[in-house]
Amino acid sequence: MHKNTQPQPLPDVAFDAVALARPLDWVGMDGMALPIRLGAETGQPMLVPATVDVAVNLHDPDARGIHMSRLYLQLQQGLANESLGAPSLRRLLEACIGSQNGVATRARLHLRFDQLLLRKALLSDNAGWKRYPVEVEAELADGHLRLALAFSIEYSSTCPASAALSRQANAQRFAEDFADARSLSNDAVRDWLHSTRGMAATPHAQRSRAQIRVELKPAFDELPLVALVDVLEAALGTPVQTAVKREDEQAFALANAANLMFCEDAARRLAAVLAANPRVVAWSARVAHFESLHPHDAVASVSGRNS
Repeated sequence: MHKNTQPQPLPDVAFDAVALARPLDWVGMDGMALPIRLGAETGQPMLVPATVDVAVNLHDPDARGIHMSRLYLQLQQGLANESLGAPSLRRLLEACIGSQNGVATRARLHLRFDQLLLRKALLSDNAGWKRYPVEVEAELADGHLRLALAFSIEYSSTCPASAALSRQANAQRFAEDFADARSLSNDAVRDWLHSTRGMAATPHAQRSRAQIRVELKPAFDELPLVALVDVLEAALGTPVQTAVKREDEQAFALANAANLMFCEDAARRLAAVLAANPRVVAWSARVAHFESLHPHDAVASVSGRNS
């Protein structure tokens, strides 16, 4: 007598009757580890690790659940094979909705990853890699794509009040040291400035961070991360450096002296740039100066919508 070796169908309780019929706003998975493809500055795309959240609405009130494995497979293929951008995200969200066989009409994604950008030194011929934490949010509903980009920038902030107090102390030291001088030569003043007596006080400065979030117009194909980083760092004037030789360090000190700023000043500089960006629909910026004078931080926030 031969045993039946035919594979038996696997049970699927997802199709069982629903006890309490009701549509659900979102159902999905959080914290998936997946590679995503990014366009590089050199033009050569690269794969980077990301943490991914995905969800669809459960539109059908009588459906017990969604097809989560189908979502995962769609993401695994789509994120690794197409460079991240508005068109690829739209296609991926459409595929996520289509994979649910009519029980879903909306889909959303939340991606978190680190973008490495090669940044040139201020004066020397060196360059180094800098890490920018990035988040991308995408939602497709009724054919409309909503796309948001969030990232942070680190910079140096030198306190204007401390700079003014330091200048006063330096001037007072100069007046004391040359109180009896009837005349001064350029060489004498230069030598004094080069000496330890020529620096009675220095202003306090600290590493600072700007957290930016922008809602983008989906008409642009590429995510404008690099372009936004460039203009915002230029507005601040003192982005932290990577490869630094002595000439770069001196240039950085000069940049700090030329860009004295409270947290309020930094927030307003960022706001001016974001409010004028044609790719941005709405934006917010939060800056934190990690004070070297106080055990607490100085913070400022600003937001707006572009016409």
